[in-house]
Amino acid sequence: MYAFLPEEIFAIETLHHSHSEKLQEKFRAKQIYGWLYNKYVLDFDSMSNIAKAHRERLASVFRISHLQVRHIEQSSDGTRKYLFQTHDNLLFESVFILMREKVIDDDGKILKSEKYTFCLSSQVGCRVGCVFCSTAKGGFVRNLNAGEIVEQVVFLKRDNHIDSHKSVNIVFMGMGEPLDNLKNVAKAIKIISHKDGLNIATRRQTISTSGIVPQIERLGAMNLGVQIALSLHAVDDCLRSKLIPMNKVYNIAKVLESLKKFPLQARKRILFEYLVLKDVNDSLEHAKKLVKLLHGFRAKVNLIPFNPHSDSVFERPRREKLKLFADYLYERGIVATIRESRGLDINAACGQLRQKIQNKDFLEDKIALNNNHV
Repeated sequence: MYAFLPEEIFAIETLHHSHSEKLQEKFRAKQIYGWLYNKYVLDFDSMSNIAKAHRERLASVFRISHLQVRHIEQSSDGTRKYLFQTHDNLLFESVFILMREKVIDDDGKILKSEKYTFCLSSQVGCRVGCVFCSTAKGGFVRNLNAGEIVEQVVFLKRDNHIDSHKSVNIVFMGMGEPLDNLKNVAKAIKIISHKDGLNIATRRQTISTSGIVPQIERLGAMNLGVQIALSLHAVDDCLRSKLIPMNKVYNIAKVLESLKKFPLQARKRILFEYLVLKDVNDSLEHAKKLVKLLHGFRAKVNLIPFNPHSDSVFERPRREKLKLFADYLYERGIVATIRESRGLDINAACGQLRQKIQNKDFLEDKIALNNNHV
């Protein structure tokens, strides 16, 4: 059900209806959206202002939820990582991040409201093959459809008791390369931003890409109003090709050229994500080259200290080197932030929780098999 826009629900239901019935169905499609995205209902029987006969017809045509939660991990900093299981028993992750807690004065007046970010997956696995990423270890399995992408947002809102009118930030930075699944991601963005549903403005939605040049151009032509982030991670092709093999096809120059043409809203910037790896790309020489690369861009650089995991040889950079790097960029007119690491105590890097649970399942199956042979 989460895979459809209101007009699509209306079109499916009115194939053989009269004109008067179609007008009624159009209004009902809006009601259904309200139940799904404002009330977060999980069954048609809960849609109390819709006639029973119609609810039964809906249940015969549609299914609301297609995901099950396999596991949730809670961090001490408020981050929650969700492992979802699809209808075909595949696993992927989403992350709920509490960016800022509510601030209340002594009189109970709210000075600042909570701020949330949802990190969504777009694929089960990934075919890009970044050497530092846990997701890459499992290879590519399949794309998530639009409904599976949208349902992540609904589930995280419902599970964390977030009011339907409370806006959140959406980042397509979870498992998978979003532009490798552009059709479904674009459809999900339209559903997530629909005024009758979740109503999360496209300016609050960011697509992170490793740099698939033709897809960057297609996304720009769609003019969805979303923000774009490039996973850069290196300042020369030699290192970037080692970290991100796809750079051999779409090198830094080609990717940057495509980003120059990307439509930006007023006062918005291209976000450049720079994963900082100890003694690999964290020197002032790298910072100097980065300044030259980004000349002419309305750029913001997000410095991301590497989140260590057992499958990687890379290490977390020293804090003092990170600060020197950020200060160098800032002093030369580039907005630079150091991303505060979240969920370090709960396997929060992409793919880590999935890998842990899959390893656990494999071990349990092996033990069960051995016991059966005893």
